[in-house]
Formats: sequence, structure tokens, C-alpha cells
Amino acid sequence: MNKNEYEWIRQTWGVVLDFCGELDSNDFTRQNGFGFQSVRDTLVHIADCYNAWLGSFVLKQTKKPITSKEDLMALGLDEIKIRFEQVDFYVNEVFKVLKHQMDEPIQRQIPWREGGEPISMTPSKLLMHTTTHEFHHKGQIMAMARLMGYEPPNTDVLGTKDIRN
Repeated sequence: MNKNEYEWIRQTWGVVLDFCGELDSNDFTRQNGFGFQSVRDTLVHIADCYNAWLGSFVLKQTKKPITSKEDLMALGLDEIKIRFEQVDFYVNEVFKVLKHQMDEPIQRQIPWREGGEPISMTPSKLLMHTTTHEFHHKGQIMAMARLMGYEPPNTDVLGTKDIRN
């Protein structure tokens, strides 16, 4: 993945976050019975995945990338948007710091878990994981919204603007 491809992905989560701003606050936190239960919880889970694998495992910039249940309950959309700004920072740091090492394995323990054996993953594979993980859960968010009576926007990469360097 390159920075242009990431920009398309970034645009799609911008569409999702803007759409979530149109949801009734009760619908934003409504328990829907699948996935991470609510739109809010699923958005936080998506950001946590990026922050864990890229911010913690790859960049070693945080040891606590996963949001506690207590903290989750207090988060609104504005705080979640800040988390996605952090995601953007970590992704750009990976591209900047590791641009010539994207396919070189990093071997270490998972920083946010107690103990365990070291694992070996490349930054490239973890970037691919976080983005495909995002799209999986983004689909769940759109399904939740549809089940609540909303008409979700197009969140496909084909709906994004091309970026020229």
C-alpha cells in the first residue's frame, strides 16, 4: 500500500464519520446485537486496531492502545474523530519512518498483552490488516445504520477523489 491508496481509505472513513454526525445520539450508541454492538463501539474498535498494530507494535509509541470499557462509555463522536486523527498520524509515521522497511519483519511481543511469545510481522502486512479490518467493520456500521432506518452513504474507495503527488 502506498500513501495515495491510504488517502482513499482515509477519505472513506471521513465519509463514515460525517455520516455518524447525522445519527441521532441514541442510535449512535444503540446496542444492535452484532459486531461490537453499537456504531460508537465499532468506530472505537477500528481506531484501536490501528493504534495497537501501528502505534504500539510497529512504532512503539503507546503501550495502552486499547480503550477500556469504562472510557468507551464516555466517548462521543468528537473524541472518536480525535482518535482517527491519531490513526492518521500513526499511518503517516509508518510511511515516513519505515518507507524502505515496509517488508522487513518486526519481531517482538505484543505490547498491550501480558506475556506471550514474540510474533513476527511486517509493517506492510499490519497496514493491510488494519485497513481490511476497518472495511469489515465499516460494513457492519452501515448495516447497523440501515437496520435503524438510515440510508448510509457510499463508503467505497471508488467514490473517493484521486490524489496526485
